[in-house]
Amino acid sequence: MSRRSSTAGTTPSTPTGARGDGVAPAPERAPDSGAPAARWAGDAGMATAEYAVATLAAVGFAGLLYAVLRSGEVQEMLTALIRSALGTP
Repeated sequence: MSRRSSTAGTTPSTPTGARGDGVAPAPERAPDSGAPAARWAGDAGMATAEYAVATLAAVGFAGLLYAVLRSGEVQEMLTALIRSALGTP
């Protein structure tokens, strides 16, 4: 004795363009299989992009720090700090 679903073998209730916009309804998504490839398939290359953005930010910060440390006022302040730490006049 087998039981069959009453919807087995029927067509979707909203055929292509039935909403009046000519767009087919989105297919139902399969349940998440839990496999990393299935979960992250749409994120291909994201780690590379994130590393590129972080690298550019680090280079920009390093350039800003270099410009600040090369200024005359900061160099004088650092020189005075080092001389006072070493005890030289």
